Amino acid sequence: MIKNLKLTKAIVAIALGITALIAAKIMEAYKVSGSQVVLAISGVLFIAGALIFIYPILFATKADKDGKHVELKPAAKEPVPETGSGIAS
Repeated sequence: MIKNLKLTKAIVAIALGITALIAAKIMEAYKVSGSQVVLAISGVLFIAGALIFIYPILFATKADKDGKHVELKPAAKEPVPETGSGIAS
């Protein structure tokens, strides 16, 4: 499913965000300057990953078997022909 929806970029962004978050926490524990910058980069990567995850859902189009796009407009209601009440007269 991840390959079909082309979400590998989102997974990479989230993984890099997690790695940057861990690095920022380690830098903060050892009182290294620049930990806030790494934490900000981690946040940006998380937001980018989330937006990339949402993109296929927001801009999805339905395609037929040949890969051609199908228009997603509701069809007009067709009147149902009456066949009677089922009681022979």
